Amino acid sequence: MSSNDSAAQTSNVHLRTLGGLWIVYGIIRLVFAALMILYTGTATVMFGALLNRVADPFTLMSAFHFVYTVMIVLSVVCGIVGIMAGLALLGRMGAGRTLGLFAGFLSLSNLPLGTTLGIYTLVILLPAGGGHSRQ
Repeated sequence: MSSNDSAAQTSNVHLRTLGGLWIVYGIIRLVFAALMILYTGTATVMFGALLNRVADPFTLMSAFHFVYTVMIVLSVVCGIVGIMAGLALLGRMGAGRTLGLFAGFLSLSNLPLGTTLGIYTLVILLPAGGGHSRQ
């Protein structure tokens, strides 16, 4: 077995692992988004209870609803892109690397699982040496 065969085999193992992890992560994010939608009323009441001593509670409540909606949308997008990236990586499709990198960048803001998976994805999928060819 040559070193190129060993490197290709290691790369395939990493891509399969990464594909499986992205599918699991995507499902987790979609479940999280569904739970956020389900508990919107509870979150609103809990945040509203904190606003009884502020000067302008209505503006803060509007900001809360905006941020909460953005978090739900981000979770859905991360879930869908994560599942698509995982399937593309497992199927060795040409778009797998691009979708994986996009999913990795999107997930970096989600501590701790998304950050860990995003960094692992960037390490595996970004070219060593920064993409510069050596001559």
